Amino acid sequence: MAGDHFIRPRAVSGALREALGDHIAVTELVGPWPIEPFGTVAEVSEASGDEDELISNLPGVEIAITQMAPFTARVLAGAPDLRLLVVTRGGPVNVNLEEAAARGIAVSCTPGRNAPAAAELAVALTLAVLRRLKDVHATMAAGEWRSDLYAYDRCGGELDGTEVGIVGFGAIGRRVAAVFDALGARVLVADPFADSVPEGMTLVGPAELLDRSQVVSLHARLTPETHGMIGGAELARMPEGAVLVNTARGALVDTDALTSALKSGHLGGAGLDVYDPEPLPADHPLRALPNVLLVPHLAGATRQTADRAIRMAVEEVARWTAGEPLAYGVSGPRRRSR
Repeated sequence: MAGDHFIRPRAVSGALREALGDHIAVTELVGPWPIEPFGTVAEVSEASGDEDELISNLPGVEIAITQMAPFTARVLAGAPDLRLLVVTRGGPVNVNLEEAAARGIAVSCTPGRNAPAAAELAVALTLAVLRRLKDVHATMAAGEWRSDLYAYDRCGGELDGTEVGIVGFGAIGRRVAAVFDALGARVLVADPFADSVPEGMTLVGPAELLDRSQVVSLHARLTPETHGMIGGAELARMPEGAVLVNTARGALVDTDALTSALKSGHLGGAGLDVYDPEPLPADHPLRALPNVLLVPHLAGATRQTADRAIRMAVEEVARWTAGEPLAYGVSGPRRRSR
């Protein structure tokens, strides 16, 4: 169990023993994330931990569970007995999948484990930016009572009756869309993989979504096709004073173009949880803009997310040991041979 300070090794070990029995032997490692930011380790991204520490603990290990540990080609080469690797994240970006497949190692993950948390933060950022809560709080903290903020040209907006665009209609995007719909927004959805949307929502192309939406919330996966999908031209299409919310991946957006659109006032505001690069440099101009609400990549940071990820991972291990198909397998054999 190569855990960290979010997916705690003792919690995973306890859940494993409860599911499989006390006869199992578990080696527990604690990585530095999130006390230290993740990054690139050798050829894998969004990883945290030391390759040598992993290698020294993997001989004899048949099943590994991790959140951020770097399962690089070098690490996998040092794990001759490994048969199953479960990553407690939506995708195993910290695993060299080609090498795992070549070695016959099944790889699984825990998709959707942070969907409720990420969706709730996206909604919270949207409401906070629309109602300018950061600035309003600052006036109260300064001892002021700014009733003048009720003036028409100083107050914020609301979701009811507002056209809101959801880019990406996966587990998180669907939840955000449902909340916006419940609050009376007119929800537009753009996703090349979505054939239909619930009644009351409208499936549109990305250009139409940008043209019409006063709020755009990003929930697309980062791929070569989506990298930089929101650049200067796309931001210019958005209505004057519109709001952009990004809780997906920072590289979906051209950061320089976003900064310019916010400085010029073309965009009314932005709520951001993710950045390109990460960590966001201390002197980055986004930090100084009054119309931006910034969160340091905490969308999934709830105890329920951690508990859900552990439960899903342990269930995958139980399926594997029973010779059943994996529910979330992404590479290699999907079941243990009996």
